Amino acid sequence: MPETITVSELTGFIKHTLEDNFGEISVIGEISNFKAHVSGHWYFTLKDSGAQISCTMWKGINNYVFFTPQDGMKIIASGRLTVYPPRGSYQIEVRSMKPAGVGELQKAFEELKQKLYNEGLFDEAHKKKIPRFPQKIGIITAIDGAALQDMINIAKRRYPVVELKVVPTKVQGENSAEDIVAGLKFLNKQKDLDLIILARGGGSLEDLWSFNEEIVARAIYASQIPVLSGVGHEIDFTIADFVSDLRAPTPSAAMEIATPEMSEIIGFINDFVYTSHQKIKAKKDTYNNKIMNFIKSYGFRVPQDILKNRTQLLDSMFSRMQMVTDNKLLFEKNRLNLMNKLLESNNVDNILKKGFAIVNQDQKIVTRGITLDVGKDFLIKFYDKTIEVKK
Repeated sequence: MPETITVSELTGFIKHTLEDNFGEISVIGEISNFKAHVSGHWYFTLKDSGAQISCTMWKGINNYVFFTPQDGMKIIASGRLTVYPPRGSYQIEVRSMKPAGVGELQKAFEELKQKLYNEGLFDEAHKKKIPRFPQKIGIITAIDGAALQDMINIAKRRYPVVELKVVPTKVQGENSAEDIVAGLKFLNKQKDLDLIILARGGGSLEDLWSFNEEIVARAIYASQIPVLSGVGHEIDFTIADFVSDLRAPTPSAAMEIATPEMSEIIGFINDFVYTSHQKIKAKKDTYNNKIMNFIKSYGFRVPQDILKNRTQLLDSMFSRMQMVTDNKLLFEKNRLNLMNKLLESNNVDNILKKGFAIVNQDQKIVTRGITLDVGKDFLIKFYDKTIEVKK
């Protein structure tokens, strides 16, 4: 190595030394200062009680991470050690990451749950009512899953008139949370949809993690159509369950909640007929009473008096408007005549007719005798002609 080197050369030596002597490494630590850049890249710090190191994870590679990293989460990051010359700092270029045990995922679950609870996403006041007799139900689930077939069979048995619109969706693994959000947005554009069922069969905490993502929770909260969640088994709870308008213990139970039995429909029709009859009778009696009150009222008996009073009031208003308009026109007419007289009195021809004359010299009007140069030519303008006086 030369006796004197530049900063760039020194950094280059360090870069080659580090990168050549460190292969693929896996580092365990706690995430700090996590930032998802608008470019899609992730930047964060991995630290423990004694040290910290900067980390980057490029767009595309981070698509394969099944959870959303959060500050304070303990992870295992795998990648290679690199040097960033502009800052003279070393960092880990992360290729993959995973939580350092199930406890970290459970911790992230509880933190997000508390955050969304504090924001009011679980409030009962915001939850929409599940329709009793939906005509069209949207289903967001895996197209090849057993849960979908179970739901279809239950709908055919309980409520065969319902129409099901299935949105094939990834419910596990990379980009599955984004896929669920896209399905919710798509179904919300359907104008004739009555209900959305969000469904998935059972699995581990990692398998169900897509339904614990913040973007999924906010998409459910933003849905204008009621959302019924049926994710996992009865003992499984996800963030989606808390945000949804109603939670079912399983996908099959969700469809049973969403669809009425035929006997229930018959009972509803009987209740509807009876209730409708009572409401119609009550309205008829109300309108009969109103009509009788109108007939007996003074206004109904002497409508011409009311009409005459209104007509007289209208005539009075028109008269006042006409008077105001006429006064305004007369004022403007007088003002115009006055201005015409002023203009006429200042007319040059009228002044000349009275015997006055205008003297011009050097193309200027001579207004004073003292300013007239008697040694030069000048013009005298009378009403009928102009005389040139030469010297």
